[in-house]
Amino acid sequence: MVAQGFTVDLNKPLVFQVGHLGESYQEWVHQPIVSREGPRFFASDFWEFLTKTEWWVIPLIWLPVVFWAIFKSIRMGLTFLEVSLLVAIGVLVWTLLEYTLHRFLFHIETKSYWGNTIHYLLHGCHHKHPMDGLRLVFPPAATAILTVPFWQLLRLFTTPSSTPALFGGGMLGYVMYDVTHYYLHHGRPSTEVPRKLKKYHMNHHFRIQDKGFGITSSLWDRVFGTLPPSKAPQKKT
Repeated sequence: MVAQGFTVDLNKPLVFQVGHLGESYQEWVHQPIVSREGPRFFASDFWEFLTKTEWWVIPLIWLPVVFWAIFKSIRMGLTFLEVSLLVAIGVLVWTLLEYTLHRFLFHIETKSYWGNTIHYLLHGCHHKHPMDGLRLVFPPAATAILTVPFWQLLRLFTTPSSTPALFGGGMLGYVMYDVTHYYLHHGRPSTEVPRKLKKYHMNHHFRIQDKGFGITSSLWDRVFGTLPPSKAPQKKT
């Protein structure tokens, strides 16, 4: 595609190209290329490796953290019922965070060189290549960095014994989100609920990309008025 005199070469590493699209970046990035083979991001093999994550790595790494956090609250004296309630609240908080990040950060409109570049790395690449299976889940190193402020924020508003259970619930919600997201793109659901959820998410990618920000459910889309219409015109390419 040619934009503002610049041509994006899909056969070369993309990350440091897309910033040159300027104001045309938003149009370009929302014209999906449906291919299971993902693009090259970086010329460096090291940095390229860091952008790729198998889906099963997420539960493998983070579910032990979830169980550690839950049992920490139990060891600190909370009952099983209290911990269960806190975990459920943590999951609910994650679903709101999932919606908020997707709507206001992942879909922020950029036009500067570095704005476009960062957006492409954060979420634009997923809309451009929605079937790239190695870039569907969040790299664990980045997640580990973000868990620190999440933990500290919980400590400000909760008691020492309830913080771990809430944190565990939030992390459980995150694991459910990432695994569900992968399944919605690459799974073949045979029952009604996951089929509807898959259709809901595919509509976000291929029909109306400024609505339907929920991944694990449409709850917050309903609450905040971003539920997509039952029928929407096909996005022009």
